[in-house]
Amino acid sequence: MDKNRTNLLNDLIDRAKKLGADAADAVLFDSIALEHTHRLGRTEGITRAESSDLGLRVLVGERQAMAASTDLSPDALDQLAAQAVAMAKNALDDPWCGLADPGALAKDIPDLDTLDAEEPTPEILQQRAACAEDAARAIKGVTNSEGAEAGWSRTNVALSASNGFSGAYAVTGHSVAVSVLAGEGTDMQRDYDYDQACFGADLRDGAAIGKRAGERAVARLNPRKMATAEVPVIFDNRVSGSLLRAFAGAISGPSVARGTSFLKDKLNEKIFSDGINIIDDPRRKRGHRSKPFDGEGVGTTRQAWVNDGVLESWIMDCASARQLGLTTTGNAARGTSSPPSPSPTNLYMEAGETDVAALIADIEQGFLVTELMGMGVNGVTGDYSQGAAGCWIENGEIAFPVSELTVAANLKDMFLAMTPANDLVFRTGTDAPSLRIEGMCVAGA
Repeated sequence: MDKNRTNLLNDLIDRAKKLGADAADAVLFDSIALEHTHRLGRTEGITRAESSDLGLRVLVGERQAMAASTDLSPDALDQLAAQAVAMAKNALDDPWCGLADPGALAKDIPDLDTLDAEEPTPEILQQRAACAEDAARAIKGVTNSEGAEAGWSRTNVALSASNGFSGAYAVTGHSVAVSVLAGEGTDMQRDYDYDQACFGADLRDGAAIGKRAGERAVARLNPRKMATAEVPVIFDNRVSGSLLRAFAGAISGPSVARGTSFLKDKLNEKIFSDGINIIDDPRRKRGHRSKPFDGEGVGTTRQAWVNDGVLESWIMDCASARQLGLTTTGNAARGTSSPPSPSPTNLYMEAGETDVAALIADIEQGFLVTELMGMGVNGVTGDYSQGAAGCWIENGEIAFPVSELTVAANLKDMFLAMTPANDLVFRTGTDAPSLRIEGMCVAGA
């Protein structure tokens, strides 16, 4: 199958070059997805979706264009190539566009163990979802359910380019999620839990997922509203990855090149507290976003973007690297209808040495954040402000649930005042342990 995909892509590239393209690359995604939804003890739906998406990028001089299709017939390929070349000839000049240099291309395609060969049956997905919801509903105080879902997917990725690159790999994903409500009438609270993994065998037990969701919902009952204060804030590891995503956006090559990042002048400077390391590892075995090559065929490598608090690199694809006068980090990501752009893979902050209880122990008044709402990051200035809910901390212990609060500061100050716990869990592909940050403004009633 990989050979068939490669032949199709090479044929499409040849068609584009015959029509006037100087260079071209093409990508094909073949996807299958199966999902089971379950609510209040009954199956609500089972869906299966299959798709093939083809994308072609052509370059004519310093101009480029993208075209995409789900029709893989010969006539459709002719039309796709003709449209892409015509668009490129009428595009604006872009001095930074172009294929990867041959010397940067992946020389090997290692097995990263991202393909679970066993496709689960609908019955297995039903069992996973039912197990999670049953366990959640069994928690005393849980009164209703928003439902549980169990899913599986497989995606085959093939990429070819006129610079000589051809490669393919496959990724599978299994997931279980459940969301329930506790309380009655106007005093109801919702919470959830989930897990996802490349292999079904690596999923957490559905009963444990459901139990945790139910306990979290009950723990949120009767929340209080707090007065505005400046206190230490701890971001639970379920939400701390959002700070890492904000960091990744700030070191994205295009943002830095445009001068629209609050970290644009911070390369090789200390921006985090001592001991903090942030890693991007595209070749981690069974990683959520592992891949042997990036969206331009460049070989992937493990990188430390922050080492002992010091920022050591930007996230770059070929175009942003050329613009910055640097070398691509092999982080190009792409779809079928837009050119490559830089994106992290398995991004994580290394765990610290202290457990969460120890981080809390010396806090007289503080806030443990377990949920964030809204989008509140200014990528130009670093200003941070988000709605939040969680638990209030008093005298070193979790005291009571709180809601309708806003946490605010500037990310530059937050990064330097950050202490990681030892509870890192690889859950989403962008992961961090629980994080304590000193001196944040918590705005309440």
